[in-house]
Amino acid sequence: MKLVMTLLARDEADIIDAHLSFHLNAGVDFVIATDHRSTDGTTEILESYSRAGVLRLIREQDEFTRQGEWQTRMARLAVMDHEADWVINSDADEFWWPRGLSLKDSLEAVPERYGAVRGLLRSFVPLRDEYGDFTESMTIRLTSAASLNDPATPYRPAGKVAHRGHPEVVVGEGGSHQVFGLPWPMFRAWYPVEIFHLPLRSREQCARKYRKTWTGWRENVRGDIARARIGSDAGRENVIWDRVALSAADVERGIREHSLASDTRLRDAMRALGGSAQVSRLGDHRPSPPDRSELDAHALEAVVFDEAELVRYSRWVDELTARVTRLEAARE
Repeated sequence: MKLVMTLLARDEADIIDAHLSFHLNAGVDFVIATDHRSTDGTTEILESYSRAGVLRLIREQDEFTRQGEWQTRMARLAVMDHEADWVINSDADEFWWPRGLSLKDSLEAVPERYGAVRGLLRSFVPLRDEYGDFTESMTIRLTSAASLNDPATPYRPAGKVAHRGHPEVVVGEGGSHQVFGLPWPMFRAWYPVEIFHLPLRSREQCARKYRKTWTGWRENVRGDIARARIGSDAGRENVIWDRVALSAADVERGIREHSLASDTRLRDAMRALGGSAQVSRLGDHRPSPPDRSELDAHALEAVVFDEAELVRYSRWVDELTARVTRLEAARE
């Protein structure tokens, strides 16, 4: 089996090396990366992996992001040029954690009649008193008991899709949450992967991330992006950071109330790799398989996610119905 990961990145120098190192040690054979107008050193890091023969680099200089189009192109190249059996479409702030010995082991266990599976997104939150490497400081994540549908933050219940390689696959807009064009159905009964999501990692990175988002998207469709731009226009660059970064008291209270959990798996994996490892330091580290109590907790959170997704779909239907009603009224 050959596993290829696609990656879309822009100005992610603080995390891109750790991201690539982790996945190439967790079962990914090759990476296809699209670099969108990076100026912070991301390009140079990607080039170092390209020189090592484990990455194909594509550069895009368009003013606006064409996320679905670029991810679709990479997913098709993964099959046609690199003979991928399975494809993971990732963002730089995501770490795909296998619920087995490796990503390959997890995906090979999918029955042949299915062509795609989903992984649960695990949102890790930053500490207000930030320090050191993010892999050391970001060990607190939200649980299913947290308020995950706050439109003024980037933290929402979501699933990401890994799929079998196919030359006609289409990756959906908005972060690879859906794929189309496959001749096989999705296996919806099982989540063989978790995706550790670390979108906000420091005060400066948070402000920079939102600036590039509202200038790089044709439409700013999320409430947190609108809030960040309004705050920036008013001279408050850190309005999102101040909303989501946790104090020590916040962490203590959240763990006590079970809305937060301590999760050191990524930290421990990166320590085993020697930190944010360059290509020359790649080893043979593999994540440890989950124990019984963790399996039970994951099953429960999968049920909560499915219920949350039904609520979200219901809201989308209501919004679409209201929009159609308004359009029909305007024509009369």
